Amino acid sequence: MIFSLDVRRARKGDCLLLHFGTPKEPGLVMIDGGPTSVYGPHLKPRLLEVRAARKLDKNQSMPVDVLMVSHVDDDHIQGILDLTRELLDSVGAPFVRVATLWHNSFDDIIGQDPKELTAAMTAQFGAASLGGGLPDDATVESDEDEETVRSSLKVLASIEQGHRLRDDAGTLDHRNLGFRLNAQFNGRLITAATKPVTVGSDLKFTVAGPMKPELQALQEKHDEWLKQQQKKGKPAEASLAAYVDPSVPNLSSIVVLAAFKDKRVLLTGDARGDKILEGLELAGVLKKRATIHLDVLKVPHHGSSNNLEVDFFERITADHYVFSGDGEHGNPERESVEMLFKARGKAKFQIHLTYPIDEIDVARAADWKKEQVKEQKRKAARSKKAPRPNWSPANQSLAAFFNAQKLAAGQNICISDPAKPHVIDLLDPLGY
Repeated sequence: MIFSLDVRRARKGDCLLLHFGTPKEPGLVMIDGGPTSVYGPHLKPRLLEVRAARKLDKNQSMPVDVLMVSHVDDDHIQGILDLTRELLDSVGAPFVRVATLWHNSFDDIIGQDPKELTAAMTAQFGAASLGGGLPDDATVESDEDEETVRSSLKVLASIEQGHRLRDDAGTLDHRNLGFRLNAQFNGRLITAATKPVTVGSDLKFTVAGPMKPELQALQEKHDEWLKQQQKKGKPAEASLAAYVDPSVPNLSSIVVLAAFKDKRVLLTGDARGDKILEGLELAGVLKKRATIHLDVLKVPHHGSSNNLEVDFFERITADHYVFSGDGEHGNPERESVEMLFKARGKAKFQIHLTYPIDEIDVARAADWKKEQVKEQKRKAARSKKAPRPNWSPANQSLAAFFNAQKLAAGQNICISDPAKPHVIDLLDPLGY
């Protein structure tokens, strides 16, 4: 039996393949596709390798049981859009055929047409922002922390990409690629539930996020924001600032626990750690104040420390921890890795990084300095928050932490090699 997580390099984003079943009856789930420049060099070549291993001829489409877009954000959805565009342009049998698309569009989440939001984004950052082309320094004055603001804006900027995905997939009027939208949920919004859904023969998914009560609260906040929009003379920046809320990025991610035989993988998207814990409790797989042990944990939000606490790693333990990210936006953050080691002590586990530590630190240092300049400007404009200190390799780099950290027996750091697949086999070896 096969149950393997195939981790692809995806720059600052996520791109995963989940293999399950048997060699004679293999199943495949695709989770996210990364941002621009991931599909061509990293995702498509791997899909072609899998096709070749299954010995499919050019007239056969490789079946994909589920294509899951964890949430609408450029660094998760763009590679999937590149795939759907290629499939639409192909002649003859497409090289992959998707049975169902799991995707919560943001307009479904807020329960309304988000045209007011898209108008505010366009007024503030230009039309290109609606295609995921948000400026690197995009921000608005808000009481929320910088990363919450950035994450909220990224989700809002990707609304049009979500519309395009649904149109490409044919889920709006049953044209085009003919993917079935959220088929296991009767075409409705995917939310946390106690009853697992079955994919293929034996793969079971338990949805742990988003949660209905919080979606309802977000819808109410959106209604209040619309009322504010109706007031005359309110600039676009103020309108967006009024909408920025931690719920926007946190509730945009589909969180699922995938189980096959006695093995379990938790896929978290960019959800916040405390919300993941609540969702697992709601789904009935984690008791209050109890712990759960998994085979693989995809660490949420590329290892951003804003999404995590030590308690998260204490209550959800795993044999394998996947940190996706190349250092852009500072992720994976050293603080998050420190939390993991503090929580697990000398327990056996493996950390999987999608890029070499030195490369990650170069990008993290550049991001640190960029954010420092912005903080200095805000301080000059009478901000109460002090700017961060200068980057210190000893205090901020992952390399310095790992060099100083004495790994216990059974603890390993595994780095993705661009020349070969990075596969975590939980049952029989995948073999390709």
